[in-house]
Amino acid sequence: MKIKYDQEVDILLIQLSDSAIYESDESKPGIILDYDREGNIIRIEILDASKRTNTPFKFEYEMVSGE
Repeated sequence: MKIKYDQEVDILLIQLSDSAIYESDESKPGIILDYDREGNIIRIEILDASKRTNTPFKFEYEMVSGE
């Protein structure tokens, strides 16, 4: 998984897979979901990211066990 924030265009990209994009859908205004040929979400694109969060360049990662 890769997360990239492009400050110049104010877009936050969350890349879940390196598969080729087959189709895209703007599920809500400014939220674009990209799908592979099998219908799996492979990328989430958030437009105007700085307007949706105070710190689009900062994130936390936590792995939670099933226990």
